[in-house]
Amino acid sequence: MSTEPLLLPGAAGAKAAEQQQRKGRRVGVDEALSAHAGEFGRWQLRHFVLVSAAWALEALHTMVIIFADREPAMVCAAAGGAGCGDRCAGAAAGWEWADGAASSTVAEWGLVCGERYKVGLAQAVFFAGCTIGAGVFGHLSDSFLGRKGSLQVVCVLNAAFGLLTALAPNYWAYAALRLLTGFSTGSVGVLAFVLATEPIGPSRRGAAGMSTFYFFSGGIAALAGVAALFPRSWRTLYVVTSLPSLAFVAAVVPFVSESPRWYLVRRRADDAMRVVRAIAAANGRAVPDDVALKLDDEDEEGKGADGPADASSGSIVDVFRSRTTRVRLVLSVLINLLASVVYYGLSLNVVNLKTNLYVSVVANSLAEMPAYLLTALLLDRFGRKPLAIGTMLLSGVFCTAGSLIAGAGILRVVRMSCGVVGIFGMAATYNLLFIYTAELFPTVVRNAALGCTAQAAQMGAIVAPLVVVLGERVPFAVFGASGIVGGLLVFYLPETMNKPLYDTMAGLEEGEKTTLLE
Repeated sequence: MSTEPLLLPGAAGAKAAEQQQRKGRRVGVDEALSAHAGEFGRWQLRHFVLVSAAWALEALHTMVIIFADREPAMVCAAAGGAGCGDRCAGAAAGWEWADGAASSTVAEWGLVCGERYKVGLAQAVFFAGCTIGAGVFGHLSDSFLGRKGSLQVVCVLNAAFGLLTALAPNYWAYAALRLLTGFSTGSVGVLAFVLATEPIGPSRRGAAGMSTFYFFSGGIAALAGVAALFPRSWRTLYVVTSLPSLAFVAAVVPFVSESPRWYLVRRRADDAMRVVRAIAAANGRAVPDDVALKLDDEDEEGKGADGPADASSGSIVDVFRSRTTRVRLVLSVLINLLASVVYYGLSLNVVNLKTNLYVSVVANSLAEMPAYLLTALLLDRFGRKPLAIGTMLLSGVFCTAGSLIAGAGILRVVRMSCGVVGIFGMAATYNLLFIYTAELFPTVVRNAALGCTAQAAQMGAIVAPLVVVLGERVPFAVFGASGIVGGLLVFYLPETMNKPLYDTMAGLEEGEKTTLLE
């Protein structure tokens, strides 16, 4: 016979309430940040700056080809320039490179005239590597390797491959090493973006995400300055631009925290709470002892909406299983592809300005910054969707106008102005798409989805140089059509402003159902 005293119904209810109170309150990461730890305090600012510095590394490894593969000026060795033959014959016809044969890959391996296609091939190969690497490391960062671990691995790899590129004995070895460098570089920005923004609260996440591209533009400007110091050795330039990645791994990564959201979806709630409490402590706040973290599809008992199934990892396959995320991914891939064609296509015009290459690159990188500032200021006022539509259509309309203008006399300046407005609009779109795409997918598959859209963007980067060689007006027409079509596709995406950043697929589906019912 039981020795427990008989409990009246009211007493039983009181006991259950007391047990629930002792268990504490379970909240999602967003609520823990906004209500207790702080959405963007000292901890998030420091973490954001440290992680976002990786964007500058991506800029160095991506844009170094502008200077390493440039075609230097040629001078005739004969007095007065007389007696020199065909420039394509090079030294055999009496021509010499003004900065020496070691100044660029073009000069060292004679990549001119009939061999000129190899310069474009090396660039296409690099972006092909980016395409592959973005998918691979996007998946690894969502699974066992994590955001921080994946970022550390890719930085070590692109430093190693960059240093090996400086030792390339011939063109084909150089191209192969550029492929490997692209494989490790293509996901740096995505990994840094996710790791930098996931610990930030919902109301500040958009503006912070918009600010990451400043680091990329700053990296391009810094590259121009470094390249100007080493104009006579492309090999030295590769060494100098690769070493910062090692410095980042040694001096920055140890002070970076793993994402609390990744910990949570990997069922490491204690580690996630440890990070949240560290954020609160650094921000001068505190998380109550009775507060615990939960995924957005869990109830107070810690069970998922569909039972205790493991939601700790996901892949691109999981994205396609859900109609909601499947449609979002297809649209995001197309929009990112079109935006990349326009952005990289317009950016390549810097080599056609016939001005100082170093000054032109700096000016181009600085010109994009007002676009980033504009999107940051307007993001939380107008929302992601209207801003994306507006900036893509702005770029598309001005590029289309540029295709209708003849390149003669003063009209050449007018057409150039259309291109400037076009790249302004697409730079704003390109920046916006990172935060917008990240908010469209739950934590469990976020990096896998971003890796997929990054692959699409790299494909656009491969296509862009092929469009540029079509002439003066046709490229503008292609860029205009791409911008307009991309802007129209954004109409079919949902708005994500002030919406929760979901952790699991089930949480996203449930949240969308609730939104529809409202």
